[in-house]
Amino acid sequence: MGRPRLHDETTRLLLLDAAERLIDEEGPDAASVRRVAEEVGTSTRSVYSVFGSKAGLLEALAARLFDLLVAAIDGCPPTDDPLNDVVEASVSAFRRTALDHPALYSLVFLRVVPELHLGERFNQTANRAFARLEEMMERLQREGLLGTVTTRNAAMAVHALTEGLATIELRGALRETNPEPLWRSSVTSLVIGFSHSSKENRPPTT
Repeated sequence: MGRPRLHDETTRLLLLDAAERLIDEEGPDAASVRRVAEEVGTSTRSVYSVFGSKAGLLEALAARLFDLLVAAIDGCPPTDDPLNDVVEASVSAFRRTALDHPALYSLVFLRVVPELHLGERFNQTANRAFARLEEMMERLQREGLLGTVTTRNAAMAVHALTEGLATIELRGALRETNPEPLWRSSVTSLVIGFSHSSKENRPPTT
């Protein structure tokens, strides 16, 4: 029989929870290996055993954001309205994930730890989330709602818009008491605009 694992998935999740909480409350410098271990009531050895280093811990936190985002997108059941599905994924999945996990969002999108290297594990998880968005764009394309915009470019445009909205909302720069209608109208307008791209891109007549 093999040796039992000293630090299982439960330990991993507890360490991630503690690190996220410390970053949220005190900033990224607070999530030292020692502080995270103390929060969980374990040794620094367990952090190194599970993540290899503080950088490994932070990368796992960054990847966690996209794990949560994929789960949130998958939790939005598709309807017979592909435009509505994009809006719902943007608001109920991306916005909600950003607001519920600002520490993770700051690691990924605000790069509050600029020297942090995000490697293959992170890239795989991020690509999986972006693939969900591309799938929704492919559905719009099949419905003739993308005009001349490619599915990838449409997905990038939606991502850019939602990232911008989330960033300014988390910064407290949105003056609306309830920013959700702004999110919905912004994403709706962007997607509707895709269908007019063929008209806009026609060469001028002489």
